[in-house]
Parts: sequence; structure tokens; C-alpha cells
Amino acid sequence: MKISAIMRKKVDFLVIGTGIAGLSYALKVAAYGKVCIVTKCEARESATRYAQGGIAAVMYTPDTYAKHIRDTMIAGDELSNPEIVKITITESTDRVKELIDWGVAFDKNPAGQYDLAKEGGHSEFRVLHHKDQTGAEIEDILLLRVKENKNIEILENHFSIDLITQHHLGEEVERNSPEITCFGAYVLNKQNHQIITILAKTTMVATGGTGNVYATTTNPPVATGDGIAMVRRAKGEIENLEFIQFHPTSLYNPAEKPSFLITEALRGSGAMLKNMAGKEFMQKYDSRLSLAPRDIVARAIDNELKISGDDFVCLDARHLDMQVILGHFPAIYAKCLSIGVDMTRDMIPVVPAAHYTCGGIKVDKFSRTTIKNVYASGECASTGLHGANRLASNSLLESLVFSHRAALDAVQTAKNSKFMNEVPDWDAKGTVFNEEMILITQSLKELQGIMTNYVGIVRSNLRLKRAQDRLRILQEETEDLYEKSVLTEKICELRNMVVVAGLIIQMAMDRKESRGLHHSIDYPKQYK
Repeated sequence: MKISAIMRKKVDFLVIGTGIAGLSYALKVAAYGKVCIVTKCEARESATRYAQGGIAAVMYTPDTYAKHIRDTMIAGDELSNPEIVKITITESTDRVKELIDWGVAFDKNPAGQYDLAKEGGHSEFRVLHHKDQTGAEIEDILLLRVKENKNIEILENHFSIDLITQHHLGEEVERNSPEITCFGAYVLNKQNHQIITILAKTTMVATGGTGNVYATTTNPPVATGDGIAMVRRAKGEIENLEFIQFHPTSLYNPAEKPSFLITEALRGSGAMLKNMAGKEFMQKYDSRLSLAPRDIVARAIDNELKISGDDFVCLDARHLDMQVILGHFPAIYAKCLSIGVDMTRDMIPVVPAAHYTCGGIKVDKFSRTTIKNVYASGECASTGLHGANRLASNSLLESLVFSHRAALDAVQTAKNSKFMNEVPDWDAKGTVFNEEMILITQSLKELQGIMTNYVGIVRSNLRLKRAQDRLRILQEETEDLYEKSVLTEKICELRNMVVVAGLIIQMAMDRKESRGLHHSIDYPKQYK
């Protein structure tokens, strides 16, 4: 059976993704034109929904913008862009107040002030939260506001295949050329296999991270690097993908995917990392102990596991007040209890898991990519804020700040843009339904094995070269399968993950130093 496109749609603002980045942007541009949001699952399924800890912002003294800026630069191993860090932090308070105005209910203390938490790498208490389900609260409120807006349409269960550029008009374009222009996107309706041509004056890519290129990740299954891969194929610029953050403390429960996150806020409340014998070990690695930045803690745990041969280390919260645990971490308490761990009496088994993509689609201070009419925000974007390592709870903030700045610019771009009506519909001639799903599932397992074993927390030149050699075969096989197949979500996701994995490997090979999240035994560096 062969499928061809039979639908066309025109919008002023196309948004790909329904996390905090895409939804907050959509709400801001909706007053200026028609908005279409595309999401490959139900709208609520995004990385934002799973964010436990909270959002960092300067709210009260003794905290200051200068302190938050300095903490961010230190965590990023001084690779963060100072101008971008300053913009993000100084705009943090206003963006958080907008969330509150939309209806997000952050926890307050008995005095009526916001109950701020402290996480690894922060010098002050500055993390706003809604118990241990902050992301779910934000996601629900933003979706409610979006669904109330008559100018916004949401296409659920629609997969964005590719950005439409001059390439689709038969023109040659060179990588990173300033003349590359986007006219919209080709989008697959997963339910009927129809491919829609969406023409758009502007396109926001807010597709989240890449965690599922690894075997163990805290990311939801939708985090397959789709936006990064689309921009790469459209010959836009990608940067800093070697910096993959592994969260130090995911719940050790091998049968479960995604891995359940044990928020850093628990350590901020006094929980301590210990080995299986109950002995603390972080003093060997950093004076900040269990509240050191995530790259340091993850490497320390990785080293302890290699020394001991154990499958996990432990997070000890047994000494914390029961009311603190039930009041601030009810979801974590319930989750641990469901696998037989009572965190008031038992230590919690934890392991590092792929968690956050610090690099991505290169953007400027208004979230403009190197492709005209295309913006990127959230985890898929590389704004320059995170540098070599993300400071805890800066990601939701980054999304708000840069989606706001993108909206300011996109409104003007849309006013000065016209639709490209000559764009052809998708050509599916010569394709057939793939009858062997094993070709996709086995390739995915191979990909995740390569990335986990050779491109993990600690790397080497030899491992990276082996990963590149193995991946090259997968790339050829996947492209061949893609060209012959009627498109499905699974084949498109595999293709995107292979592209992103290749970029991670190449950028790791190009960085001839150990810095932040990229740690190579060939370029030794102290933990501190």
C-alpha cells in the first residue's frame, strides 16, 4: 500500500512540542495570528510533566541575581555564555510571576512566602516547587490556558517528519548557509498515515531532549531528539551535544522505563549518598558532598560502582522528619513504597541515568536558529546558558525566558513573511509498509547499547571511535529502511536517534579535553 499527502494547512505560527517551551510560546503569539501545535502523543506527554524539583529564580533576599549568575557559570564549568546567563537570570523573576498569573500554584510556607528549596550547585534557596510534582502542575495549567484560546489548535498524535526548506523546492542549499529558509513542516497523522503539509510563516521547534538514545534514562519515551535531527537535516547548526547530563539519582528498578527520578531536592533537604554498606563517599570527590553539581556526583557514583562492583549506591533519607518527606516528596515516597522501599526506614537504591541534553540547536538571544523563520526553545535548543553542565532547575526557567524572547521576535517575523504556496506535497511513491518490526526494535537496542557502553558518563578516544564505527553501519541500514518504508513513528524516531547519536559521538571526539559532562580518561581532570 502506498500513501501520499492529501492535506494542506496554513498557520502563522507552527509549534512542534507541548512542553513548557512550546506551550508558553504559543500562548504569547496567539494574539497575533493562527497557531497550530503539533505533538506526537497526547498533549500532556512531555518532559516538563516529569520535572520534579522545580524552577530556579531569584525571589527574596539574601539571594541576588549576581549569586545565581555565578552559580550557573560555575556549574557550566565556565563554558556558559555570560551574556545569555545574565539575560536568563535577570529575567527570571518576571517569567515566574507570569506562570503564577496563569495559575501555577507553587508551595508557600506558613508565613505566606514561597517555600524555596536548595539543590546541588546553588548557593541559596531559590527553587520554587509544587511538592515533588512541579512539572505536572506547570504542564496542566499551561495546557488548560492553551485549550481556552480559540486561536490555538492542537494536533495530538501527529509526528513532525521534516522542516520544509528550499531543498524541497529542488534548490541546493549549503550547510549553515544564512539563506536557508523554512516554510513549514511535513507532519504524519499517526492514525491514518496521511502526511500533512503545514505551511507556516514561523516555526518553533520545542521537541525536548534525546535521552532515549541511551538504555537508561529518566526521559519519557517521546524524547528521541526529533527536533535536533530535523534541524540537522535542514542543514541548520547544532552544537555542544557532547554535554549529556546524567542525573545522579534515578531509582534503581531495572524493569522500569523510563527510570523514576529521585529529585535533587531530596538531597537539598538533607538526604545523603552512601554505598551499600552505609558509608558516605562524596567527601572523596567534592567539599560540597551530596550537593555538588550533577556532573561531579554522577562521576563519583560511576567510580564507586566500578570500584565496588555493586549495581547501585544508596540515598539515605531515614534521618529526615516524616512530615518533611510526606509534605514535600509524596510521589517519591509512594513510588519507593510500591517497590518495597520505605524511605523512612530503608535507604533508596539509586543509579545515574541519562537526563538532560545541554547542547542542541544553536540559537541566539531571541531563540533564532541559523535557519530563517525557525526558532528553538527548551531542551532541544542550545542557548549558551548551560555550558558544559546544567545547574539544577535552570531548564524550566530557560524555556520560559527564551520562549518569551522568541515570541517577541516571531510576531514581527510573521508580519513580514508570506506563505510559500509552491511547496510540493510529500511524495511516498515506491514505499511499502515494513512488515518486519524486528528490524527497527533490534536497531534501537544496538543503538542504545553503543551509546550506553561507549559514550556514557566516562569516555575514551578508543570507546568513541568504536561507537562511531558501529553507528556507521546502523546509519546506512536505517536510511535504507526509511527510504523504502511507508512512514511510521517508530522508523522516524529511530532515524532521528541515529542522527543525534552520531552528532553526540562526533562532538565528543572533537572536544580534546575533559570538561563538565564530557569526561575522558584520555584528558584527565580533577573532580573539582
